[in-house]
Amino acid sequence: MHGFTRRQTVAAALAWLDAQLAPLPSETVTLGAAAGRVLAEAIVSDVSVPGFDRATMDGYALVADCTESATPYNRIALKVVGDALPGTPFTGTVARGEAVRIMTGAPIPAGCDAVLPAESVESSAGRTELRSGASDVTAIGSVPPGKNIGRVGEDIASGTVVLEPGRVLRPQDLGVMSSIGRGSVTVVRRPRVRLVITGNEVLPAGSRPSGFHIADANGPMLAALADRDGASVDFPGLVRDDASDILAALGADADIVVVSGGSSVGVEDLAPSLVARHGELAVHGIAMRPSSPTGLGKIGERIVCLLPGNPVSALCAYDFFAGRAIRALGGRSKDWPYARVRAPLARKISSPIGRLDYARVRIEGGRVEPLAVSGASVLSSTTRADGFVIVADDSEGFAAGTDVDVWLY
Repeated sequence: MHGFTRRQTVAAALAWLDAQLAPLPSETVTLGAAAGRVLAEAIVSDVSVPGFDRATMDGYALVADCTESATPYNRIALKVVGDALPGTPFTGTVARGEAVRIMTGAPIPAGCDAVLPAESVESSAGRTELRSGASDVTAIGSVPPGKNIGRVGEDIASGTVVLEPGRVLRPQDLGVMSSIGRGSVTVVRRPRVRLVITGNEVLPAGSRPSGFHIADANGPMLAALADRDGASVDFPGLVRDDASDILAALGADADIVVVSGGSSVGVEDLAPSLVARHGELAVHGIAMRPSSPTGLGKIGERIVCLLPGNPVSALCAYDFFAGRAIRALGGRSKDWPYARVRAPLARKISSPIGRLDYARVRIEGGRVEPLAVSGASVLSSTTRADGFVIVADDSEGFAAGTDVDVWLY
């Protein structure tokens, strides 16, 4: 056993990592499989939506100026000459003094320039309603030209760039693409991530801890984080502290191999030496707390992220390095997918120059309460926390009352 002779800065580690990252090739998927994927093409509409003038409410399509001055005390008679329904237009031409009973979404009949709402019309029985078959109604309200009509291209005009490349597709985006006739879309391929959780003392997730064995906390946590960041995760099970087993996992068919455990300098920390022997170990040991044993490298074209086994360290290192790589390969922003707020510290946070610190915090009464900087194995500190504060390696910390940025879990 030996300690780290030198720890690289977070900035240097990120610089090496970023130099390896470029979006993966694209693939075509159906709209049903596109939600949450990253768009790899500009979506340009070759149709207008709507493709025809249509009613935006139920009522009567007519010539607007024939309702001028209509009130409950000055009723104007209208002759109903037909009906217009969605998908079933009225085929004639409407003259002044005539009206067509129309439903929302139905095409506007020829000759009409407005829709008088149903509540502004009375039937012969004195009721304000749409009554199929009624041939004589009276207007008891007026409507200006163009009112309650959705014009051609009002939603989307033909030739419009509807969605730009790089967008993470939301459910409403799928609706828009379907509305212009797109049934499939080109997206960035999801990064394939092989998750490797090592340790002879680790039991499968969900097991009851017993004796000197612990249940796997990192597997479920890291798999969920990678899924959040757009990865396709392969996690077939725990890997024993055996060089041949770990090497086999490092050679998986994946874009990124994320190893948790066995990344430090102990006698059972095999992963770093295997990466160095069979590929490139570019970074091993980073000046940050927690997560200082983190390593970065490559085997062939695969990026390898060596995360510590302590759960908080694994979470921190994932956010700084593995998650960044997954997001970038998948065409997403490298930035953290966390909202940020700014608030004053309730108590000071101290940190030595030369080391970045990741401090878990709560927000109580509008003030930031530090929970922990150390305690890399105390995962529950992250569930009690609302988020974290980063103390840069050129800072000695923050005094009480200082406004700080809090990244919200």
